[in-house]
Amino acid sequence: MKHARANIRTASARRALPELAPAVPPVKTTDPIVAREIQPVRKASKPPSTEDLGNIKTTAMSFRNMHEHGDLLVKYMEARKKIFIDRLKWHVPQNDGLEFDQYDTPFCQWVVLHEFGEVIGGVRLVPTNAKCGIYTYMLRDAQAGLLQDLPTDVLFFKAPVEAGIWEASRFFISETVPAKRRRVVQSMLFGAMNDVAKENGALFILGIVPYVWARWARRLDVSATPIGAKFDIEGTQSQSVLFNTSSLNS
Repeated sequence: MKHARANIRTASARRALPELAPAVPPVKTTDPIVAREIQPVRKASKPPSTEDLGNIKTTAMSFRNMHEHGDLLVKYMEARKKIFIDRLKWHVPQNDGLEFDQYDTPFCQWVVLHEFGEVIGGVRLVPTNAKCGIYTYMLRDAQAGLLQDLPTDVLFFKAPVEAGIWEASRFFISETVPAKRRRVVQSMLFGAMNDVAKENGALFILGIVPYVWARWARRLDVSATPIGAKFDIEGTQSQSVLFNTSSLNS
């Protein structure tokens, strides 16, 4: 992946970068800059019907419980390869048909949507106080100059290191999901990600989204606060954003 500052007005939304969860009114944080940036958002006005959801299941996996879910983690990483390497042509690690990187560690929570044994979506969550060797989490490592594919000014402020702030990455919806179901699947993955983050103590979620995030956010009736300048990754204008955690499904 190559990055560059971009001033062009359009970008390809099909190159999906992490899309994150919606927010709720401000919550206390020890970071004054983060606290000032948070804005309240709306909840989805109409939850998906049982018929819309079909037979979709949600599973949150970690190193501690992945043995309880058969080959689901393997299928999830195979699905990531199909999206991020085969389709988007990202230059990220792969082996034996699996996509992974230095952030797939025991600090992770992998949230996976699956139906009839097939993975149809997923997202990775990592706490911002994680550290494995020289690496912490994607945005902080980018700011430190450890990731050549991301700019060092990806955030307006110093990357937080707090147990209550988590990063979401590798958000995807499978191409096998038909257009008429994509909004429902997106909404379900947003909600599941939010629930898992909250269960693990997250007050906020941050990550990178396409610069056109406001378009799909309006469709899902959610919003977020930009916390970084616009930049370009392989033709996609992107931006770091921050969300409060809330339950879409409550």
